[in-house]
Amino acid sequence: MSKKRKQSSVEKVNIMPVYILCVLTIIALVVMILVLVTARNPRMGDFVPPAFESIAVQGTPDVPDELDYSTPYQDGMAYRFSVCGYMTMDSNKAVVYFTNAAENDVYLKLRLLDVNGKTLGETGLLKPGEYVKDVELNVIPSAGTGIILKIMSYEPDTYMSAGSVTLKTTIGE
Repeated sequence: MSKKRKQSSVEKVNIMPVYILCVLTIIALVVMILVLVTARNPRMGDFVPPAFESIAVQGTPDVPDELDYSTPYQDGMAYRFSVCGYMTMDSNKAVVYFTNAAENDVYLKLRLLDVNGKTLGETGLLKPGEYVKDVELNVIPSAGTGIILKIMSYEPDTYMSAGSVTLKTTIGE
């Protein structure tokens, strides 16, 4: 008689928790698949165009002579820009008067780098005929510090690169 009692207790093992775990696992998998399929974030390799500069001003700036505002140009350059050759600081901003010439067919962006290539600050895209007076910097270089100005150009319809120019200068006092 004791053997029958052991068999009946083994037969009465409750498998309900196993079913509940299986159902919860299936629900979790369905939710994860839905999140992956419907996610709208750019995936690795998706191109996100740079934003336009929110403080861009239409026109040509009136720049003090001592800032050496000029238009660097080399034969074969597909676009023109102007920028200060002598940069000063105004609090945490570098005074650059970066200008995208009105006759250009490209958007321009300026990135300020330290001599090791680390980004100090950058503008958004400028349309032809726009300029920005200054660029807010993440790190404030001291007077006399060498910096690199990287001007990047983008085709308006595709945002493909139209080339870049690199200039070296120093922060003035």
